Amino acid sequence: MRILDRYLAGAVIGGTLLTLGVLLPLLGFFLLATELEQVGVGGYRFQDALMFSLYSLPRYAYQVFPIATLIGALLGLGALANRSELVAMRAAGISVARITGSGLMGGVLLALGAMLIGEVAAPVADQHGLEIKRAALSGEAAQRTTAGFWAVDQGAYINIREILSGTSLHDIFIYQADNAAGTLIATHAAGARYHDGHWVLEDISRSRVSQAGVQVERLPNADWSSLLSPGILEVVVVDPRILPVWGLWKYISFMTINAQDASNYEVIFWGRLVYPLLTLSMVLVAIPILIGSARTRGAGVRAFFAILVGILYYVVSRLFSYMALLYGLSPLAAALAPPLLFITAALLLLQRVG
Repeated sequence: MRILDRYLAGAVIGGTLLTLGVLLPLLGFFLLATELEQVGVGGYRFQDALMFSLYSLPRYAYQVFPIATLIGALLGLGALANRSELVAMRAAGISVARITGSGLMGGVLLALGAMLIGEVAAPVADQHGLEIKRAALSGEAAQRTTAGFWAVDQGAYINIREILSGTSLHDIFIYQADNAAGTLIATHAAGARYHDGHWVLEDISRSRVSQAGVQVERLPNADWSSLLSPGILEVVVVDPRILPVWGLWKYISFMTINAQDASNYEVIFWGRLVYPLLTLSMVLVAIPILIGSARTRGAGVRAFFAILVGILYYVVSRLFSYMALLYGLSPLAAALAPPLLFITAALLLLQRVG
């Protein structure tokens, strides 16, 4: 039975990996075709567009993983059905529940792999891709490090510890040297916002260091003349929706503290937490389809049916997301409802065919 469990789980995993091997090159091609529209802008070259597209693939792999799991389970287990292996298993006394459990073992491993891609690999790869694109498009002397974003702007050295959006910055350090006067000016601002075509620094502490000593002044706010436009910074900042779960929670906390509506990000946050359940639900949906039509449908029909189910899931999940945003439905309920509905439908179908 352990051999049988590994065999069925391997069929689910193998079919999913094969599906990803087909889908990801297609997604990469379309993404590269989109990026080619910007080739020639600034210093953005074809190789930059290619590298940006490659670095974006982990994020797209994470996004299509559930539908890839459904297609992969249908194709992998469908190959067993075409060879009458599923029929033989049932004739030997193997229950539908045992076959389902074995397939879910593969689904658990796939869910863990998807979480590693989405929470570890994708954010890092996205950041590298954005750095390549930013450097090529802007041509600025700038770099993103573990200590934040660094740039040289009109002779001043700027360190921005946190870029919340292209128009909202947090924890900013500006260092300027006046060689003629022999003065070093170090400025720290708690935040900055882009308003009416210029930057406004907030909660400022400015130190002037000279041979005469150190002079410190504090200002509630002041205009900041900088060549760093929101367009450049938006290339640097990662969309909060593709941050890892802990980064997304931090962003939601910041918006809540600042009395901003974070409901959209809360729906995404809870959706990320229930993501493994979504992957398992796709495997669970595939089992009754195969049991009910062991040898009557080909791989093409199964793949087409999987795509329809994927589209249906997308429509249902968006419907609940809109209900959370427009009618105050709990974000947790909006995230849990779609996979639970599909799991319920799959269990009813399993009861019918079993």
